Amino acid sequence: MSDPLVLIPARMAATRLPNKPMADIAGQPMIAHVWRRAVEAGIGPVVVATDAHEIIAAIEALGGVAVLTRPDHPSGSDRLAEALDIIDPQGNHDVVVNVQGDLPTIDPRVIGASIMPLADRAVDIATLCAVITHEAEADDPNVVKLVGHEVGPNRLRALYFTRGRAPWGNGPFFHHIGLYAYRRRALRRFMALPPGELEQREKLEQLRALEAGMRIDAIVVDDLPLGVDTPADLERARALIAARRLN
Repeated sequence: MSDPLVLIPARMAATRLPNKPMADIAGQPMIAHVWRRAVEAGIGPVVVATDAHEIIAAIEALGGVAVLTRPDHPSGSDRLAEALDIIDPQGNHDVVVNVQGDLPTIDPRVIGASIMPLADRAVDIATLCAVITHEAEADDPNVVKLVGHEVGPNRLRALYFTRGRAPWGNGPFFHHIGLYAYRRRALRRFMALPPGELEQREKLEQLRALEAGMRIDAIVVDDLPLGVDTPADLERARALIAARRLN
């Protein structure tokens, strides 16, 4: 891994929480908190990829870099690929870390941990997961589960991702954290693939890579970042960040 680049896709259109990236948290837009944590991870340059001039202005006001991408991308991965072509057409960055723009409480150390599996040349894509500690989450279709086997300390090789309860039998369940680190060539291959059968059934984009025989490894982390999708999530994020500032 010679030169990782961190990209944060952020779009204004969100059904459950419109204008989500600009939602105020402790006096700053949510995207500013995500950007700051990605910078604090210290693994490489950080760029926000967005469809909105307001987001670009917010990031540039912090001294950061943001690029304008098309508004019609069907997924964050598509926005990621366009932004990468704009930022680094020469291909200098060989690893691309995709940090979702709705994770304002993410620990920078978790972002840093995401690239660790890519030290193994057999791994195409790296991601994160955490042990599920609340039983109800194992049956919650909104909590994506990673099914895999151990290939090292706190590291799993992903065999499947599902919204169902899996695997069967005794043992831990793993909550998948939607943060990815791609080898650049793996991202190009992934974007060229047609949607997979299981991907369309589970509504999980990462299954496209597994169906194509690509290898995804995950680091098991202790910190499960809060993904902000609803007004209730936003209030929780505000409370968490306020509590951290008091401490």
